[in-house]
Amino acid sequence: MNKNALISHEKKEENKGSVEFQVLCFTNKIRILTSHLELHKKDYSSQRGLRQILGKRQRLLVYLSKKNRIRYKELISQLKIRELKTR
Repeated sequence: MNKNALISHEKKEENKGSVEFQVLCFTNKIRILTSHLELHKKDYSSQRGLRQILGKRQRLLVYLSKKNRIRYKELISQLKIRELKTR
């Protein structure tokens, strides 16, 4: 995986506590771990870490979709991730 595939967070530098910045960081970590697991299929501790990060990102996205639907839609389109399932 090349560095260009990771999403830059230059404009988000000013507010590292925002939900968007946290989701951006988790998405970059997920992409790195996914490429690692393609090579090392039996790395179970990395699989567990990936599942934990996915859960954290999902909880943040649920929070954002409830608080501000417009920011949520912009974020998922920018990061090119799927929209959450609605129950």
